[in-house]
Amino acid sequence: MEGMPEGIDSKFRYVLLVSKRAEQLIQGAQARIRSRHAKPTRVAMEEVEKNVIKWQLSAPVEETTSLDNE
Repeated sequence: MEGMPEGIDSKFRYVLLVSKRAEQLIQGAQARIRSRHAKPTRVAMEEVEKNVIKWQLSAPVEETTSLDNE
């Protein structure tokens, strides 16, 4: 792979996307492309690189601590 796939801003985000998708494939989800690879991680990498996986960033959720409740 040369560089990051279009729309992915960091290696960290790429790894997160691929790992989440690979887990879905392991759990029984159907692959969205025909791949020459058999391993779920490689299929997930190819899906992300070909931009067939839809994803979006969401706003961070503010966490409350026990001190906030007192």
